Amino acid sequence: MSASRDYDVIVLGGGSGGLAAAFRAASHGARVAMLEPGELGGTCVNVGCVPKKAMWLAADVAGRIALASALGFDVAPRPALSWPELVTHRQRYIANIHASYRRRLDADGIAVVPRRGRLLDAHTVVCSDGVRISAEHLVIATGAHPRRPAIEGAELGGVSDDFFNLCEAPAQVAVVGGGYIAVELAGLLQALGSRVEMFVQGARLLDRFDAELAMQLAENLRQQGVRLHFETKVQGLRQAPDGRLRVVGANASGPAFDKLFFAIGRRGNTDDLGLAEVGVKLGERGEVVVDAWQTSSVPSVHAIGDVAGKLGLTPVAIAAARKLMDRLFGHQPEARMDYDNVPTVVFSHPPLGQVGLTEEQARARHGDAVRVYCSNFRPMLQALAEGPQRSLFKLVCVGEEQKVVGIHLLGEGADEILQGFAVALKMGATKRQFEETVAIHPTSAEELVLIR
Repeated sequence: MSASRDYDVIVLGGGSGGLAAAFRAASHGARVAMLEPGELGGTCVNVGCVPKKAMWLAADVAGRIALASALGFDVAPRPALSWPELVTHRQRYIANIHASYRRRLDADGIAVVPRRGRLLDAHTVVCSDGVRISAEHLVIATGAHPRRPAIEGAELGGVSDDFFNLCEAPAQVAVVGGGYIAVELAGLLQALGSRVEMFVQGARLLDRFDAELAMQLAENLRQQGVRLHFETKVQGLRQAPDGRLRVVGANASGPAFDKLFFAIGRRGNTDDLGLAEVGVKLGERGEVVVDAWQTSSVPSVHAIGDVAGKLGLTPVAIAAARKLMDRLFGHQPEARMDYDNVPTVVFSHPPLGQVGLTEEQARARHGDAVRVYCSNFRPMLQALAEGPQRSLFKLVCVGEEQKVVGIHLLGEGADEILQGFAVALKMGATKRQFEETVAIHPTSAEELVLIR
């Protein structure tokens, strides 16, 4: 730690990763400054994980009300929802998170500068008000933003962030994209009262997930009423005299839409940060190129979270930030993020989660040594209510001992079930050890130990 500089570390960005870095560095006794011109919490808290999960929970309740009606409860299958009231509850929850962050930042003695920063050199940042501050280490944690395609009329559509500005369910909605954000938006809107169509450039949903589960998810979405258009490239948008939107080059004769959302990927927030000028290498999507230790091409400049271009997940950003601070200030020179076997969940309806290798990845790596076990079933509530939704659970195993290298779950409770099984996979569990574990009956989770 250098006394010749204002701080030991300056963190640019107050999202989940930036906050985690600041808190962990302060716990090691470092002098910390954090620059954040907007709301604390970044994408996750304000226009990502947290408000998305709040809306997902509301959509899940809507689905269960429909099941309750089918089971004999005296409720309307689709009761009216007051969006403004739901949004009020959602924003109150977020405000409590903001307040919690502020209290902890004050308690930990972290200097919070409500300004944007720009690098002048490898150790100096100039704030947007002209004030210069320096540190031994600089951490870029500025996140990423949704991309908008370079097509005619693209400005007429919204991006995923704009979903959170809605105060009611649009009647007709188009979602352009086939990744997890597109899937989540489509499911939420359909469940909360919209009629949704998805325009997917590829032949399937969720390229990074197991193909078989992605196919079952697509079928579940169809059963819920979502119309899917695969291998469809949107070439432009046009606005009708009544203000509604029409898609050009994809189902052009179809309905006009009240809203359209692009969910085609994200780009790192690195513009006008002075990174290239000080020698920091950037990637094709604006991300800071870092090594296995989260360090850029400039040794004193590091990057974490979405802007580092690795796995764009909040828990990954937090874990990487803590490991980096442990290495820089906690006397743990070997500390670094392990990006293997990271569990992740898509909050579709029902949720889809995975950890480890997909079947395709396992066969490419291990060939004939791969064995796959599947269970395709209707969960009990769906069966009781004669609902069409199906679950698909899958284990991918390798070698004579059948080490479990991939767990893939699509179905009710998958988001909660996966965490514990991810620990088992990380510890190197085998199929035999799964089988020797007594099942909890009747549950969906028991399929993972009973699957044959």
